[in-house]
Amino acid sequence: MKSRSWLQSALRFRDSVIPAVLPRVVACGLFGEGVFLVEQTLGRDLSPEILSSVGFVLNLVLSLLLVFRTNTAYERFWEGRKAWGTLVNTTRNMARTIWIAVQETCHQDRLDKIAALKLLAAYAVAVKLHLRHSSIDPELRPFLPPAQFAKLQQMHHPPLEIAFWLGDYAQKQHQWGRLHVYLLNLIHEQINTLVDALGICERVQKTPIPAAYSIHLKQILLIYCVFLPFQIVDAFGWITGLATVMVTFVLLGIEEIAEEIEDPFGTDPNDLPLDQICHNINRNIEDLISLAPSTSVEVC
Repeated sequence: MKSRSWLQSALRFRDSVIPAVLPRVVACGLFGEGVFLVEQTLGRDLSPEILSSVGFVLNLVLSLLLVFRTNTAYERFWEGRKAWGTLVNTTRNMARTIWIAVQETCHQDRLDKIAALKLLAAYAVAVKLHLRHSSIDPELRPFLPPAQFAKLQQMHHPPLEIAFWLGDYAQKQHQWGRLHVYLLNLIHEQINTLVDALGICERVQKTPIPAAYSIHLKQILLIYCVFLPFQIVDAFGWITGLATVMVTFVLLGIEEIAEEIEDPFGTDPNDLPLDQICHNINRNIEDLISLAPSTSVEVC
């Protein structure tokens, strides 16, 4: 079963970097085969010995750059995932705190609780839309009253506005004697954690890999791909093009993976599954809301 799964993954086209790098790899392969044909036509050796020394230096430099590039991109990907993990856990804890700790004196209090819990789900969705540079869309409508939804469409930073509404709800419950000051401080700390998680995601997104580094890596990759057929044409002969395809696929694929995951909040196949995470948050909150009340309350 495991071997079958491994083979399926190895032969998988969808979600791989093949579509992105295929045109460049094919171009390099055709160029490599062209080098062989030119050498055969001219009857001259197109791979002087100096290319071996140049190729060795390029191999060393390119290996170091690709390792650094991939590690840096994955660190950004993992930091984004940890931030969303913190957001998920804090949302669960805060929802449980509000549901249990805020006292109810009438049915309206329970409705207010439900509205506050839905704000938590709205916060996650708003963070996702904010990181994707999307405007407020109907995806948020089920979690908000019409007035708040309309207000949110006018805000420059919707997640912060939702965090303010959550803090305002907790503060009012304390003023009305329904929430102990200790629990009020706890909820404010949880809101701060939610905002901190958002800040981490913004830091990852707004601090990209320096353009000079990315450009330089691409330039070295291009030089290497151009010099490669001249280095291997004598050894591989008529399959120089195929050998060039195999080598360039490895190198260009690694670079493309780093490009995809350095900003993990988009909609690319290898980005974080933010839609699924937000769905899970909403499902957890809906499960909590569905719990039967421990005591009956009067209608206001």
